[in-house]
Amino acid sequence: MKITKVELKCYSMPMDPPFQGAWDKKPRTEQKAVIVYIHCDNGMVGMGSGDYMVGFRGLEQHFVGKDPFDIVNMHETLDNIDMYYGRCWPFDIALWDLIGKICQQPVYKLLGGKSNRIKAYASSGEVVSVEERLRRVRHYRERGFVGTKLRFHNENVRDDFKVLEAVRKEVGDDFAIMVDINRAWSMLYDHCDYWDLKKAIQVAKEMENYGVYWIEEPLRHCDFDDMRRLREATSIRLAAGEFQRRWHEYRDMCNKGCLDVYQPDAAYCGGITGLRRISDMVQANGAMFSPHAWGNPISTMANLHVACGIGNCKFFEFAYDPPSFTVDNRDFFVKKECRIDIDKDGYLNLSDKPGLGLELIDDIEKYEVPSLGW
Repeated sequence: MKITKVELKCYSMPMDPPFQGAWDKKPRTEQKAVIVYIHCDNGMVGMGSGDYMVGFRGLEQHFVGKDPFDIVNMHETLDNIDMYYGRCWPFDIALWDLIGKICQQPVYKLLGGKSNRIKAYASSGEVVSVEERLRRVRHYRERGFVGTKLRFHNENVRDDFKVLEAVRKEVGDDFAIMVDINRAWSMLYDHCDYWDLKKAIQVAKEMENYGVYWIEEPLRHCDFDDMRRLREATSIRLAAGEFQRRWHEYRDMCNKGCLDVYQPDAAYCGGITGLRRISDMVQANGAMFSPHAWGNPISTMANLHVACGIGNCKFFEFAYDPPSFTVDNRDFFVKKECRIDIDKDGYLNLSDKPGLGLELIDDIEKYEVPSLGW
C-alpha cells in the first residue's frame, strides 16, 4: 500500500456579516481553508486541514511512495519541515483520516476508543455590548451548551468585568464561564498589548468572585515562570498552550507546573500523532487536556477525535458566535449531515464513519481559489 499523490487546494467563502474576532483588528470577511489530500493506491483519499502549510509545496516527493501506516517516520519529516519552513501538521491529520478509512474505523477508536461523545461549551469570539452578549448567552443555554467562553478585550478591563458580572448573574452558578484574555500571541500585522504578571494576578483574583472556571492566555506564550507564579497566586485554573509549536515546550511547561489546562491544537503542534503524545504527557502530570478548536471542520474533528479517544477532557471548545460565526460558515465545505453541532443535551457525538467521518460537498470547486493570503 503506497501514497501515490499529495495535493494542496485552497478554498474561500465570503462571510456576511463579517466576523470581528476579539484578537484581530481586521474583520474576517471570508472563511478560508487549505486542504491537503493524500491519495493512496487503493483509491482512498485522506484529508487534513487547519493551517496554511507554508513551505510544503515542492516537498511532496518526500511522502509519495511511502506506506500510509509509516506515521512515525513521516511525522519526523514534518517536524523537520516545521523547523525549516512552516507548520504542515494537517498532513498528519490527513494520514489518520486515510488510515481510518483503510481500517474502516473512526479515528477515535484507533486512538483508544474511550468515548464517542463529549459535552461542549460555546466559545464566543466577538466583543459586543453587555445586552448583546446576554442575548447570545441565553441562546447558548437554550441550545444546551454546558458553558461559555468570554473575551476580555475592551480598552478598559472594567468594561470586561461588567460583561462577566452580567453573564454570571444571568446564568447562575450551574453554567461554566471561561475567560480568554488572548495575550499569549498577536496577529502577524498587529502588536499585542501584553500583560505583566501583576496585572494578570489582579484580574485573576477579581475573577474569583464570579466563579470563573479558567482564565486563558493572560501572559505571553513564552513566560513559563510567570505562568507558574500566576497559577500559584489564584484559585482559578490557568489555561494556555494553543500556539506552542513544539513538543518540548509542553514538556517544559509540565515540568515547571505552568498550567492547570493545556490547550494544544492538532493543526498547530504535531497533528493527531503529536496531540496524542501531548495529551498522554499532560494527563500523566495531573493536568487537564482540553484542545483548542477554533478551526474549520477538519481540524476541529481531529481535535475532537483525540479528546474523545484518549482524553480526560471535561468539555470541548465549540467555536460559535452567531450571527457572524455559525456552524454553516465554519463548516462550509462539508456536507450538512457531517457538520459539527451539539445534540439537545449539549453533547458532541462522533459517528462510526471511518476516518474523521467527514465528506466534502459535491460542488466544492466553486469555492476553490489559486492561493490564500493574510
